[in-house]
Amino acid sequence: MVIPVETATITVTVDGRPYTATVEARKTLADFLREECGLTGTHLGCEHGVCGACTVLLNDSAVRSCLTFAIQADGQEVMTVEGLAAPDGTLHPIQQAFWENHALQCAFCTSGFLMTTYAFLKENPNPSEEEIRETLTGNICRCTGYQNIVAAVADAAARLRGEKHTQPVGGV
Repeated sequence: MVIPVETATITVTVDGRPYTATVEARKTLADFLREECGLTGTHLGCEHGVCGACTVLLNDSAVRSCLTFAIQADGQEVMTVEGLAAPDGTLHPIQQAFWENHALQCAFCTSGFLMTTYAFLKENPNPSEEEIRETLTGNICRCTGYQNIVAAVADAAARLRGEKHTQPVGGV
């Protein structure tokens, strides 16, 4: 017996560019981004929404793209880590802060941390260390020990406010 697979044609604006594809109803947004759009910066770690590596913005809200179906994004705006840097390659202040604060190592989790940070700092441009740590609890990193990531988020917040962050968070 052959079970029919439902498909739908969707158009999703990803990083300002429209993508149209016919997808199976069960295809995740993460797989759509990677396979249909060729944007491989969104990583799949746990595929259960726990690790945060697949975090993207859907209409400016951070979502786990491994738990979101591509058809749910039809007609919507998605921002991936590839959409952070300027077209000329200039790093976004958040990316620059992560780089300068050594907040990445293997970088598997980095795209999820960057997108989580982007959404968080839009909501809270002047966070406390405690608020940063609370926000980052939804992202798992196996390499850095988190301290430099917390420092990078504080630095990025200062940069986005037009300040130069000089005092390391937590004494780093």
